[in-house]
Amino acid sequence: MAETMKAAMLHKARDLRIEEVPRARITGAEQALVQVEAVGICGSDVHYWAEGRIGSKTFSQPFILGHETGGTVLEVGKAVTNVKPGDRVAIEPGYPDRTCRYCRAGHYNLCPEMTFLADPPVDGSLCEYVAWPADYLFPLPEPLDVEAGAMMEPLAVGVYANRQVRVGPGESVAVIGAGPIGLLCLQVARASGAYPVYVVDVVPSRLEHARRLGATEVIHAGERDALEAVRGATEGWGVDVVIECVGIEGTVNQALYMVRRGGRVQLVGMSAATLASFPAWDVILNELEIHGQFRYVNCYPPAIALVQSGAVDVASMVTQRWALEEAPEAFAFVHEHRAEVVKGVVRVG
Repeated sequence: MAETMKAAMLHKARDLRIEEVPRARITGAEQALVQVEAVGICGSDVHYWAEGRIGSKTFSQPFILGHETGGTVLEVGKAVTNVKPGDRVAIEPGYPDRTCRYCRAGHYNLCPEMTFLADPPVDGSLCEYVAWPADYLFPLPEPLDVEAGAMMEPLAVGVYANRQVRVGPGESVAVIGAGPIGLLCLQVARASGAYPVYVVDVVPSRLEHARRLGATEVIHAGERDALEAVRGATEGWGVDVVIECVGIEGTVNQALYMVRRGGRVQLVGMSAATLASFPAWDVILNELEIHGQFRYVNCYPPAIALVQSGAVDVASMVTQRWALEEAPEAFAFVHEHRAEVVKGVVRVG
């Protein structure tokens, strides 16, 4: 095996280069070496590419992008028992220290020592090989392929979002934002028995995709007032749950009035802004339950099961594909053609 590998290295905003870097190697008995085959282009990757930052998070040295990853195990350490060479796997891109108070309480996503792919200065997975703790690798059963493996990361976000607000059978749900995360939140809500499920966006193609994936009603927020539409459809009551997947002040506040009194709001979307005003009095008066969300916890097994069972369709969401050598062009396309892209995937190798 060669001593180097190809990688998509971000030097500064809009300066992504395909370079030869030292090949990833196993450094411990509990690690595995994965040959990367498919990497989804996430909105956070695009923020780094376009602006050189996400909110207050910046980087001071070049790093490899990418964290939505599917591939094949090539080599395992002596202590690894859950995967073997030849297994197709999805990589959960963050592993904690396993010893802090958050990890011991079961909230490992909040671990202050989390190592996460493409979270500077940690390199990501837009490269040929990744060495990773094997207990954060999840075998992909038939008929799931490596592209499905790459989609498990955003699907884990959708699973956790629905879990946080306890979406259940017969509950009404509104999803604000029909990007990849919103479409996956929609599908998990439907798989949980929610009905009706309303989806709000301003991009017609994404709304049409939401309709195909099971939305009861889609609402073009550029053509009609989304709050009035949802309130009207629920006889003025509002929905039981709102899952907000945009992250700007306007849609966050809209979510607080779209939900019924005593309802639940899940805030998934993240924007560059770090502060937003919201109607605290109305939150108190209406006894709203509001959840923030940072990534996910123990969501890969249920995500894989949802796709394997056919309850969630990730295949139709992959709308564009590029080779690793085309990654610079891929990021520019995703950034400039939002209406045309649901999920872009870089195929490695």
